[in-house]
Amino acid sequence: MKAIGEWPWRGLYSVVAFLALGWMIWAYGQAPREILLWTPLRHLPSLLVPLAFILLACGYARNPTAVGQEKLLGREEPARGVIRVTRHPLMWAVILWSLAHIAARADPKAIVFFGGFFLLAALGTIAIDKKNEKRPEWARFAAATSNIPFVAIAQGRNRMAWREIGWLRPLAGLVLFGVFFSLHAWLFGVRPY
Repeated sequence: MKAIGEWPWRGLYSVVAFLALGWMIWAYGQAPREILLWTPLRHLPSLLVPLAFILLACGYARNPTAVGQEKLLGREEPARGVIRVTRHPLMWAVILWSLAHIAARADPKAIVFFGGFFLLAALGTIAIDKKNEKRPEWARFAAATSNIPFVAIAQGRNRMAWREIGWLRPLAGLVLFGVFFSLHAWLFGVRPY
């Protein structure tokens, strides 16, 4: 990274990540569907994935744990909006999405494919926390937030502030979910229900 600079490194990393993602999607599509390991919970994504899209839409605004937004840790109140719920809304969006799809598919290839996303996101939350522990502002931020959604609120270390979240971003998340839901069969070759 030091040899080429931070932004070219991020760009190169993004290209490699998208190519790897494309290959994973192609390989998943080519893998045969094997035996079912349990009765598929086909309606679980209809409950969990809208929440994932809301976290995704809300997590892009004022997120001190997102790439390039670390300066927000120094603010007077860095844990605002959805960050009061979890300090890793984007990662928890992936966690919910992947778990819902594993439960709905119920086959080994889904466990490998979606389980990979689950592990990457779950371990990513831990890695991000570990990396940020070196920052002087981190202790104050971590004390007011939680990795697991709603834990800091339940423990009284933070409070729910719906006004900070507003309605526009959750609505955008639900609209995005509706688009993916309606185009799911066309995009991915599988009906979502």
